[in-house]
This record gives sequence, structure tokens and C-alpha cells, in this order.
Amino acid sequence: MPVHNASQTLTPNAKNSATAEAASKTLTGAHIFLSSLVAEGVDTVFGMPGGVILSIYEALPDYPINHILVRHEQGGAHMAEGYARATGKPGVVWATSGPGATNLVTALADAYYDSTPLVAFTGNVPSAMLGNDAFQEADIVGITRPVTKHNIIVRRVEDLAQAIKEAFHIAMTGRPGPVLVDIPKDVLLASAEFDYEQATIDLPGYTIEETYTEADLDAVLDLLKTARQPVLLSGGGVINAGAHAEVLAFAERLNMPIACSLMGLGGIPMSHPLNMGFTGMHGHYWANIAIANADVLLIVGNRLSERQTGKADRFARNAKIVHIDLDPSTLQKNVEAFLPVQGEIRGIFQHLLAKTEDMSLFAESLSTRADWFKAIEGWKTRRQTEPFPEGVLSPQFVIDRLFHFMPADGFVTTEVGQHQMWAAQRFNLDRPRSFVTSGGLGTMGFGFPAAIGVQAAFPDKTVLDIAGDGSFQMTLQELATARDNKMGVTVAVINNGYLGMVRQWQDKTWNRASESRMTSPDYVKLAEAYGGVGFVVNHPDEVDAVIQQAYAITDRPVIIDFRVREKADVYPWVPAGGANEDMLIEE
Repeated sequence: MPVHNASQTLTPNAKNSATAEAASKTLTGAHIFLSSLVAEGVDTVFGMPGGVILSIYEALPDYPINHILVRHEQGGAHMAEGYARATGKPGVVWATSGPGATNLVTALADAYYDSTPLVAFTGNVPSAMLGNDAFQEADIVGITRPVTKHNIIVRRVEDLAQAIKEAFHIAMTGRPGPVLVDIPKDVLLASAEFDYEQATIDLPGYTIEETYTEADLDAVLDLLKTARQPVLLSGGGVINAGAHAEVLAFAERLNMPIACSLMGLGGIPMSHPLNMGFTGMHGHYWANIAIANADVLLIVGNRLSERQTGKADRFARNAKIVHIDLDPSTLQKNVEAFLPVQGEIRGIFQHLLAKTEDMSLFAESLSTRADWFKAIEGWKTRRQTEPFPEGVLSPQFVIDRLFHFMPADGFVTTEVGQHQMWAAQRFNLDRPRSFVTSGGLGTMGFGFPAAIGVQAAFPDKTVLDIAGDGSFQMTLQELATARDNKMGVTVAVINNGYLGMVRQWQDKTWNRASESRMTSPDYVKLAEAYGGVGFVVNHPDEVDAVIQQAYAITDRPVIIDFRVREKADVYPWVPAGGANEDMLIEE
């Protein structure tokens, strides 16, 4: 993380230069807070004002921080997630006490599951009122303890800088995640001497150890020397670690097919010939079948949830599993590995590459690759038939065209549901951090505010949110945020009139009529009411022209209402409790 020198951080900008000398020695808590953020390299914050944090807003104009005013604190925290996921830097959100703080909880849990570095700051009632049921008081530290890596309430202004430095350190080191710092009103108003460079990190219980040995790496390579049908499964940890180049280079050297988890999409270029695509409950058939038939499965940066593995005791049951991850809690948790390897992913693969310079040792394994790739190509012929009925707007066709016109340097976010799975199956970009979705928590309403966060980080790039009509309606008030900040985020609403995934499960699993029928507003009028642009698409012939028009609009939000056929189902599909190789590939 970038750290500026003290003269940069202690002095607000030029318009407050008259007090710069005094500010460099003694600052109020609000100024200590903002100076600390600048010292951590924070350039953008998503926030909503409230009574106990007004001192922050009073001081904010004196600091080079872009504040984006949100319409709901949950939306602001999802924006911070999008910013973090697209940049690799910590996202920052702040909120006032009580309901402002509690509105952050869903996004904190989302960031916790998906290993997103997020630093949330909440105001609280004055210290003397804590525990007295004061107006808008909430024990946000107690509430968020299960869904944060670390949280703390700062009781003294003298401790504020240290708490902030520790928060950013914890959020960004080890397995990334969310941290919350709660600051009572009186701490923001009090004064103390401030020198951020002198603020220490004192976290005796927080250690990041690596336990792997040279013998572990040699054992990995010994397995691969005789592997005839190896597969590498790349997860979100590869992206978080910045290890995509090393992992890909290793797979290329061993000529090893690669599969990606939902969170791992983008870590390996989708156009790369070794990339088999997406795996799991709705993953590509051939990728799941390849894992089921692998003799060595090298899993990297993946926590192996049930949506990834299907029935765990049948997952890759023919393979010797090597599981590499920095987080020791993920190893031997859901799937027993033949060889668990705990350590920093990038460093491990740098060592593995150094150990494989003599490729003659792998001649036996490499000689079998042609047969292995031939088998995988054969499984591709069993892929789901994609019927696009003439004259009927199919969601799969729409998503194909959205990706077709997406610039190579664009970004895609998604909401949660059927459209998310179709987007994952059809994702075609080649850059890490270009696909931003809610994986572990599956948070409806995530995608649109996350897209705003991505756009805040990359104002000149195309940002698309692939949305469902159910998910989008949960956070659509952030259209005002996009409009006020002149953001040309495009929202493609895959409007099927249902909570589509719920309807599919009800119809196919419970054999009953669905009660998930959804009604939507007039999205064109809605877009216009918020100062944006709206389109309606009813026929396949209209799709290309509208998408191109939408992507060309860069100064205000755009909604495209794609009126798709109502009862399209997502296939392949592994019903709950099933094994991945038993997936249903067509209706």
C-alpha cells in the first residue's frame, strides 16, 4: 500500500495553508482520520453523512479525497467492494451510527466470504453515552464480529491513527477481507498530536505464516511427473495474490488444462487454449467431467464450497488432490487433499517454476497430453444445446451479444441469479479483475453498486452490470449516485418476470407452480426519472444496435430492459446434493 511522507499527510491542501504548521503538530480526531486515509493512499470514499460524523464532512474539503455520496449505506459498501475488486486496493466506506452502521452488515458479510479488502468506518454516539440506549446507538462491533476479519471501537483520540493503520494492514495482508473501525463522536472532536509514520502496528495475535517446505514442492512435482490427466483449478485466491501470471506460466510449462471457479474467472485469460472455463453447479460440462476424471487435481486459491464441489465425497474422487492456499482454514475443510500446501500462492509458483526448468523430467507425463485433450474435446460435443427460437429473445443470446460488443479493457459486474450463471458461462474477457460478482454470500443487489465502484476507479472504461429484474430492484436507487457523478454504467436487465433461479428450483425440484412472479417498473421511465437513458428490447433483431448505443453513452447511467422469454432455465445444473459429474446438461 502506498504511504506518503509526513509532510504530505499532515498538511491539508493549499487552501488551508494558514493552519498547516499547527495541523502538523496537533489535529482533531476528524483531521487525524482524514490525514490517515491520505497516508494510506486512499483517493475515493463512498459515504453517507449523519449526525455523529459531521466533523468529518466539515474537514473533508481540505483533503484530496473524492467523496461519492451514496443513497444507501449498503450500496456504498458494495461500491467499495467493486472498487477493491477492480483495483486490488482496499475499498473504503463510512457511515453514521445506528442504522447507518447496520446498513453495512450485508456488504461486510459479502466481502468476508469473497476475500475482498474493505475498510469500513462508522461513527458512534459519544463515549459517555455508550450502553445507555442513546439515539441511533448500535453495538456495531458486536454485530459485525462474525463477518469481519477484525473490528474495533476507538476509545481515545490518541489511538485513532494506530487503529486506522492496523485496519488497512489487516484488510490487505494474508487472506484479504473486511475490517471495521467504530469511532465515537467525542473522539472525532478531541485533539491529539499526530505523526502517522510514528503510528505502530501492534497485533501480537495476527500472524501470517507459511508452512510449506521444499519437500512439499518436490512432492507436488513428483505427482505431476507421472500424471496422465492433470487439471489445475484456479480460484479467486490466484487473483487476490496477483499470481495469475505465475500460475498460467506453470500450467503452460506442464501443458495442463485449467478450470476456473466463479471467483477465479478472469485470472486465466478466457481465450487461452488451456482454459476450459467455468466449473461447479452451473459450470461447463466438459470442465466438470475433466475434474471428475483427473488423476492429479491441483487446486489453487479456492475454498471449495459445495457450489464448487457438488457432493464433496465424490468430488475428483479419481484424483490425488493438491490444495494450495494461503489460508490454512481452507485446507482439509470440505475436501480432503492428498497434499495440502499452505503458503503465499505467488511465491509458491515462483519456486515451482524455478524447479521445472529441466522439462525432461516431465517427458512421460507430457507424452500423454494429446490423448487427454482429445478426451476433453469429446466431452465438449455433449455440451448443452442452446436453442434460440426464432423471433424470441433468449437470455443466453442477449448475454452473448453484450460480451461481443464489450471492449477488451471493459469490466463486467453481475447481480445474483440465473443471469449471473449465464454470464459466468459466457464470460470472455482476458484480464484479471474484469469480472466482479458476489460468490460466497450470493447477494442480490450487489452488481449495480459494485459497477459504480468500478466506474469510480476507472472512469474512462466501459462498465456493464448484467442484472436480473429481481436483483436490480434491490439497489436501483443508486441510479442517482451514478447520475450525479456522470457515470455511464450500463445496466442490462435480463427481465423474465420472475425470480428466475427460485422459479427454476421450485419447478424442477419441488414440482409445483412457482410463486416467484415479479413485476417491474417501466425501466425507460425509471431511467429518465433518474436522469439516465432507457431502452426496451423485445426482439433479437433489436439487440445489437441498442447495445452499441448504450455503450456509447458515457456521462449518465443506461438501463436496457431485455424482455426475454420467461421460463428459460440454466443448464448445465447439478441439483442439490448431487455430484458434479451427474449434472443435467439439458432440459
